[in-house]
Amino acid sequence: MPQDVHERSEVQALMDRGAQVVEVLGPEEFGEDHLPGAINLPLRKIDVEAKGRLDAERPVLVYCWDSA
Repeated sequence: MPQDVHERSEVQALMDRGAQVVEVLGPEEFGEDHLPGAINLPLRKIDVEAKGRLDAERPVLVYCWDSA
């Protein structure tokens, strides 16, 4: 069930339990900076690529960081 997580402690707890971290920016921005271990699934491709790249049995954290 999708839910919003905004507290750093909640994010850390999910990561400690093996959550998959997905960065939805394009590959250029991902190459410049991303969280360690993050998976790059650009937003415009996420519907097509997520099923083949993510483990449905593990939680998924999706984030987008933009310095602009």
